[in-house]
Amino acid sequence: MEIPEELVGARVALRHRIGERDGRPLFTDAVGDLAADGAETVVVRTRRGPVRVERSAVVAVRAVPPAPPRRAPLAAVVRLEGICADAWPAVVDRPLGTWRLRAAGGYTARANAALALGDPGLPIAAALDEVRRFAREHGVPPRVHVPVGSPWDRAVAAEGWVLNVGHAKGAEVSVLVAEVADLVPPSGLLIELPTRPSDDWWRLAVGGLPTPAQERVLAGAPDTAFGTLRDQDGGVLGQVRATVVDDHVHVSMLEVVPAARRRGHATALLAAAAVWGRERGARWAVLQVALQNGGARALYDRLGYVEHHRYRYLVPPA
Repeated sequence: MEIPEELVGARVALRHRIGERDGRPLFTDAVGDLAADGAETVVVRTRRGPVRVERSAVVAVRAVPPAPPRRAPLAAVVRLEGICADAWPAVVDRPLGTWRLRAAGGYTARANAALALGDPGLPIAAALDEVRRFAREHGVPPRVHVPVGSPWDRAVAAEGWVLNVGHAKGAEVSVLVAEVADLVPPSGLLIELPTRPSDDWWRLAVGGLPTPAQERVLAGAPDTAFGTLRDQDGGVLGQVRATVVDDHVHVSMLEVVPAARRRGHATALLAAAAVWGRERGARWAVLQVALQNGGARALYDRLGYVEHHRYRYLVPPA
């Protein structure tokens, strides 16, 4: 059937043929955001990932209301935050009850924020005093990393701590996940995935040789690969970092040089990282992206990543 153009970009229920049994056609439904995919196919971005459908197989399509937001169970949020923290190790990671006080010479907010999960073993006001003392001891700003809407988010905010709006890379972050089986490996591209970063990798990542803090954060986690995409002459086109923790591969440091963008290189690097993780037992890929980074979020959405939860950085009031 002809799909009305006004439905492209809308949330739809799309029924399509998937084969036949005993001479009778079989149908299934896909519910999600509808996107065009050339003249012959469309894509429905469902909660389980993208579903690609031949236009000729579509038998019915209609607009449906937006889906209510799905909130991950708190235990799943805590587990995934711990995985991401282990994949991005700070120079100092000191427990405060089940909180983690972290410092890494100021390199990245993630490695220089107290991860507030569970019980700090103190009243919240006293725990936040410990966060301040730890930050002074290590010469970093006091900052708390907390899942949005969690009990610890509400408790820290109740003590007057506010959103870290001065953080240039974004104080609110989306944590996205995808099944690695759904991420297609690249072909025809030279992507190296060594377990130690090359000088070229460091140059693109931090502009040259790393500081001790940068080396600890980026190269301090075990089971990590440092992907580099090169052209036929050996020049660097892009990079990615992948770290396997439990059944997840944490993807970070995705970068493509400006002259090589919009050629599918970021997609290829992400897929290579996912395949590398799958070979080491990962079932899920996880990455973190600032809410203000609309371009990156659109890319991840096209690849089937879905939001698991969000976190934000809170700081003491001025």
